[in-house]
Amino acid sequence: MAHSVHSERSIHEMLKDTPPMNESTSAIHSGTEPKPFKAPNSLPLRNVSAPATPMSPTSPTQNGNGNGSDSNLLRSSASKIDTIKNWSISTYKCTRQLMLEKLGKSQRTVDSELEAQIEQLRETQRKYLSILRLTRALSSHFHHVVVTQHALAEAFSDLAQKSPELQEEFTYNSETQRNLTKNGELLLSALNFFTSSVNTLCNKTIDDTLITIRQYETARIEYDAYRMDLENSRPEPPNSPISEDLQTNFARHKEQYEKLRADVAVKMQFLDENRIKVMHKQLVLLHNAVAAYFSGNATALEGTLKQFNIKLKSPNSVTGSWLEQ
Repeated sequence: MAHSVHSERSIHEMLKDTPPMNESTSAIHSGTEPKPFKAPNSLPLRNVSAPATPMSPTSPTQNGNGNGSDSNLLRSSASKIDTIKNWSISTYKCTRQLMLEKLGKSQRTVDSELEAQIEQLRETQRKYLSILRLTRALSSHFHHVVVTQHALAEAFSDLAQKSPELQEEFTYNSETQRNLTKNGELLLSALNFFTSSVNTLCNKTIDDTLITIRQYETARIEYDAYRMDLENSRPEPPNSPISEDLQTNFARHKEQYEKLRADVAVKMQFLDENRIKVMHKQLVLLHNAVAAYFSGNATALEGTLKQFNIKLKSPNSVTGSWLEQ
């Protein structure tokens, strides 16, 4: 009996010494003594691929230049936007003013005397350009005549050497064509000088005045557009911001219009004086040169070119008329 109790006690003691099920299982599989698992307080957030040295924030001194450049950029952008805005408003007003004038629904400012002078100037330019075109055609055709005369003189000279029975006749004709060629080159110099001077007058001097006239016409349209805006805003109180802004724009465009009108009047006066002086000189040159050439007076032709300081490309040594020889 005592033996059985001892055996039961031994069994109970053995059961008490046995570890729990989970610990015994880990012990069986790993063969080591199990260790308690400790959960971490926080997970690591640093990226493994990132550099180990942390990036320092930008200092205030480093941001100073950036803020300055950003502010300059913003001011430049705002200035460009204001310029585009003002240009768009002005273009709209001018287009509307032109359409109203064509429809007869708006009155335009008219300076009858000045506009008559402008129209006369444009008509004068058209006529001078026609003269320039015809003179260039004459110069081109005459150049071919001179080239042909030179070739003919060479042919006569060659035949004079090869035909003893007609040597004298061929020689006379050869000398005549040579004289015509030399004096033809002098007349060509006069024609080229004439076309160059008229071209400068038409395409530079008159064009410069016409540019100012176009600016004046644009200023007139802007002035009338802002004048109409001011007249249409009469119900507004005089001291309202809208009325003051319209009055300021109207005064500014009126001043610009009057300034350009005065500039056009002065430029047209000086242009008219210069035009008369230049054309008088060129017409006298053309008349004397053509008359001397076709009358056979080589001396007068050379004297005409020297009188107007034209370089003689082929000076003629003949003292009298080549037709008299």
